Amino acid sequence: MSDQGQQHYVDDRPYDDSERLQHQIAEALENDAPGWILVWRRFRKHRVALVSGIFLLLCYLLLPFVGFIAPYSANERDAEHLYAPPQGISFFHEGQFIGPHVYPTTAKPDLENFRWHYQIHHDRPLKLEFFCPGSEHRFLGLIKTDKHLFCAPAEATVFLFGSDRLGRDVFSRILYGAQLSLTVGLIGIGISFVLGILFGSLAGYLGGKTDWVIQRVIEIIRSLPELPLWLALSAAIPAHWGPVAVFFIISIILGILDWPGLARAIRGKFLSLREEPYVQAAEMMGASRSRVIRKHMLPNFSSHLIASAMLSIPGMILGETALSFLGLGLRAPAVSWGVMLNDAQNLAAIEIYPWTAIPMLPIILVVLAFNFLGDGFRDALDPYSH
Repeated sequence: MSDQGQQHYVDDRPYDDSERLQHQIAEALENDAPGWILVWRRFRKHRVALVSGIFLLLCYLLLPFVGFIAPYSANERDAEHLYAPPQGISFFHEGQFIGPHVYPTTAKPDLENFRWHYQIHHDRPLKLEFFCPGSEHRFLGLIKTDKHLFCAPAEATVFLFGSDRLGRDVFSRILYGAQLSLTVGLIGIGISFVLGILFGSLAGYLGGKTDWVIQRVIEIIRSLPELPLWLALSAAIPAHWGPVAVFFIISIILGILDWPGLARAIRGKFLSLREEPYVQAAEMMGASRSRVIRKHMLPNFSSHLIASAMLSIPGMILGETALSFLGLGLRAPAVSWGVMLNDAQNLAAIEIYPWTAIPMLPIILVVLAFNFLGDGFRDALDPYSH
């Protein structure tokens, strides 16, 4: 085909590929960054996981300050405000800004429908008190004090999420319940990981009879129905034991029943890793078995361990909640989210006073946050997921 009549333009300027070189240099520098920076860059792209991590971090950071933030103690009762509805905090009264305040309420029994009705006195705004004296608590778990962030005025209450059948503040009890419900997951996962890593690494690295015995134990534990086993172990706890002892026993039970799954995953990974050249080289150089496992094999499995931890903690929290809800876990006067739901088993009361079921919300939020965070960690730690 002839190109006669077509115009050709040739740029006589020298070819400049500096932009391409700058892009290549930037890409090389990015790939040469330390491993934790690469993980962070991948993790922050997972927006839901990032928000979930910030939410959980705030939850755990607030645990030592629960007594200061809560306006009431966990078991403080107000006999004149049984099943009081949630109260809002207002800032304006009749169009004028007067600061944070509440309105006093008066309870009136409805003898026909057998329920409480509350009359709100909108003509009497009462300002909230800040950094005020109240019930005693331990600030940071160490310093005994009676100071609270905010308190209700003398003639009013401040039930942000309402009160329960005994006149206890639901908001304050949720905060105190977080101390046990969020901590039981950490203790349980710690026990589970110690057992899972120990037995899984021994089974995968040593093999032979050791592997056979551990696998049979895992199969026996996994063949038992989980919920009835929880119930049986929890029912064996003496009724006269205090809340602290029951809390640790429940944590141990949850940890003992959770390790077989992790042990099997570690065993499968170790079966492949023990044939790697660097592991065999370490053995030939005289490294002990414990050093080979700790220094050469477990670090290659760290991404799975971190993701498994994030995904197992909500299972621990739900386990404690289920046992306490059934009355076989933590018991009053201990306060956890499961104990609070145990108090809200009466469906007729929930229909009339729906705010007594509010403790379900923090459970749902925390479990979802841990699941999203676990997914984000798994994607960030796996270089082949991108």
